[in-house]
Amino acid sequence: MPTPDITPGAPCWIDLMTSDTEKAKTFYSALFGWTYETGDQEKYGGYITASKNGQMVAGIMQKQEDMAQMPDVWSTYLRTDDIKATTAAATANGGQVYMEPMEVPEQGSMAMYGDPSGAAIGAWQFGEMKGYELAAESGAPAWHELLSKDFAAAVGFYENVFAWETSVVGDTDEFRYSTLGAGDDAKAGIMDASGFLPEEVPSHWGVYFAVDKVDDTVEQALALGATVMQPAEDTPFGRLATLTDPTGATFKLAEDLKQAG
Repeated sequence: MPTPDITPGAPCWIDLMTSDTEKAKTFYSALFGWTYETGDQEKYGGYITASKNGQMVAGIMQKQEDMAQMPDVWSTYLRTDDIKATTAAATANGGQVYMEPMEVPEQGSMAMYGDPSGAAIGAWQFGEMKGYELAAESGAPAWHELLSKDFAAAVGFYENVFAWETSVVGDTDEFRYSTLGAGDDAKAGIMDASGFLPEEVPSHWGVYFAVDKVDDTVEQALALGATVMQPAEDTPFGRLATLTDPTGATFKLAEDLKQAG
């Protein structure tokens, strides 16, 4: 399969911060057919790279003890060609810097921000590592979506900080949604979630993984210790489901995904 075309500002990588890397590896290997390579402990902190059919799709890392109170979580990273300028822009546009730019030896540079609606989003500047090598194929990331409690501020943030050119898909109180790019070229979406996210649930990014059959994958995931958060349902964008893995990290499944743009 050809390597995904990852343009500046677009999602380029995902990783899982988990309280149990071995449990996570076992679960996602059984569910998606992933294989793993663990990086040098001293150089890369034992960062685990997951691959599907020999192509990199995601990372897995052990949650640190001082973050024990935080839930296990999947994170999305957006490509930047100048991570220092992006970090300055994040601050200037109402965001917070959760992690200052950090060079990962030979691989690239990373940072983590909180957008104005409170959602965490990563930034990655390419070095030797140029993002995931497989996307929108079974067992690989297929779509990235921000559920935001402050839709207007979030859209403005990604337009100004990551130079998104957005397309309006819906603009009613029932369905307010914008995408990075339009139509088949759409790379990610922002949904106004102010009307349905519970008070205790913050704005957040979610990752959809492509699968051949959502219902079969949900059944398999349950047998492996997952929990269903939103049962499989047909939508205008494909058949979708939301689950948590055995340690509580939320992820989503998509069958026959149709771009929201």
